[in-house]
Amino acid sequence: MAIPEDVINEIKYRNEIEPVISQYVNLKRRGKNLVGLCPFHSEKTPSFTVYPESGSFYCFGCGVGGDIFTFTGLIENLDYIESVKLLAERSGITLPQDGYDDSLQKQKNTVYDINRETAKFFHGYLMSENGRWALDYLLSRGLTVHTIKHFGLGAAPDSWDSLMNHLKSKGYSAADMLTANVIGKSQRGSYYDRFRRRVMFPIINIRGNVIGFSGRAMPGEDKKSGKYVNTADTPVYKKSENLFGINFAKNHCVQRIILVEGNMDVISLHQAGFCNAVAPLGTAFTSEQANLIARYTNEIVLMLDADAAGQKAVKRASELLKNTGLNVRVVIIPDGKDPDEYIKKNGAERFSALLEGAVSDIEYKLLTAADGIDLDADDGKLKYLAKAAEVIASSEDIMTRDIYIGRLSDKYGVSRTALTSKVEDLRKKNYRQAKKREITDIVRPKYAGDGINSERRRSPKGAAAEETLIAVLLNHPDFCEYAIDKLPAEKMITSLNRRIYEIITDTVKSGRTLDLSVFSEKLLPAELGVVVSLQNSNKADKNAKTVLKDCIEVILEEDIRLNASGNKDISVDEWASNLQNIIAKKAKGN
Repeated sequence: MAIPEDVINEIKYRNEIEPVISQYVNLKRRGKNLVGLCPFHSEKTPSFTVYPESGSFYCFGCGVGGDIFTFTGLIENLDYIESVKLLAERSGITLPQDGYDDSLQKQKNTVYDINRETAKFFHGYLMSENGRWALDYLLSRGLTVHTIKHFGLGAAPDSWDSLMNHLKSKGYSAADMLTANVIGKSQRGSYYDRFRRRVMFPIINIRGNVIGFSGRAMPGEDKKSGKYVNTADTPVYKKSENLFGINFAKNHCVQRIILVEGNMDVISLHQAGFCNAVAPLGTAFTSEQANLIARYTNEIVLMLDADAAGQKAVKRASELLKNTGLNVRVVIIPDGKDPDEYIKKNGAERFSALLEGAVSDIEYKLLTAADGIDLDADDGKLKYLAKAAEVIASSEDIMTRDIYIGRLSDKYGVSRTALTSKVEDLRKKNYRQAKKREITDIVRPKYAGDGINSERRRSPKGAAAEETLIAVLLNHPDFCEYAIDKLPAEKMITSLNRRIYEIITDTVKSGRTLDLSVFSEKLLPAELGVVVSLQNSNKADKNAKTVLKDCIEVILEEDIRLNASGNKDISVDEWASNLQNIIAKKAKGN
């Protein structure tokens, strides 16, 4: 069963879309709507639009759209029921206990329970006599027992079935353990513990739930088994969307968050009093992680390893952080050490001074641009200045560009005019390239392809009519009875539009109000984006009933002649224009 309509409406009434989204996105008014940079993909020109009148949002860049439930689910990594629960909780609404199908939530809860029990099992083993080998290793790394308990660290026995047998004794099935990814299944069908003879780091999300594990092999044993084994994606865990240590750091990051490379770096910094450190989870830093950090602080300090891979990681991270609004600074650790090594050797006071000496993102790029270049030679200076001009040109702030142009001009004896000209030429080039990419990404209708409605190519003309028909019904649900009588759902040409049409007609038949929440339960965000874009289009502005009749006529004709030759490709806008011409001709005839 669905959550009762009156409950959904009450939640929406108490959670208007503008303040909900404004918690995560800096919105600016544009007419009756609002725009901002999309939090779900990287962009420089705002293509994320909020429609307060319809309580919806749509991104013209990535095609994602929906209502407050969709947005909350995407930004908080929740499913539909979880996002409804969260918004209900925020607004003081109690949900009925048996008013909806919560099978997916039950599965997630089971995975959470298994993870929590697994973490307790690993920690208990670490603190036992049998786990002394792992405890000695952690103590040798400078961790205290308090820190080990604080992070819930553990150890996996050198066994193929110890954890599995323990979880079975607690009533969990092998199928649920597989879903949680704490056991594996061989080709012969036998089950085995995924983590064996490893120091275990539980991964905990911002709500305090154990969502996965990272297991480190003992030194000297990592060559044969791999240094780390990590939880794969599960119903509660996606490594690209979470950060190690964020459950603690979120309470200590008003000033800044420190991004380091590994789990041990995070733990060492927290132990030394720097409780605002986090790390990616066995993968390169992602845009989802960047957006997660931006929700909790205004500044990020990148403190990644000083080797070539670390420098590459800094550059990648700084690119992803450009559009988050975060102030980005970089720490260069002396002697190529990682944060864990440095703080153990030099102490918290020296580390604090190192942190305060963090350079801006642009300064770091200018420093590393000189790597491998002989700055004493004239051709070396020219090569460096060319690279430096590219760095300066990437800054959107005119005062920042002016300061660094002046510094480099004085330092290397090149005229300020020449360097400014070079920077401005590069900025024009970058602007043209960016615009070209954005036009490709934004102007192209996402629902015309890209896997969202790939069937559209079978009959662009018919699909365009379907889209216009859907737009009319979304804005004039009172026309549904006419559409149901004239157009059976099976006559729709594309399966996506057929599903949308069926949701519309079924909702109206049931007497439920036609709003986005009925789609949120049944469509993916990208598919829901199609609904939002059509709902907020101008296809149903005038003569809606006539437009509806014409659309039905075309769909039925296309259904009959689907395999006939000579179908012309036609865009949605061209089809809408053709319909308007038909309407105009009919009006003249009358």
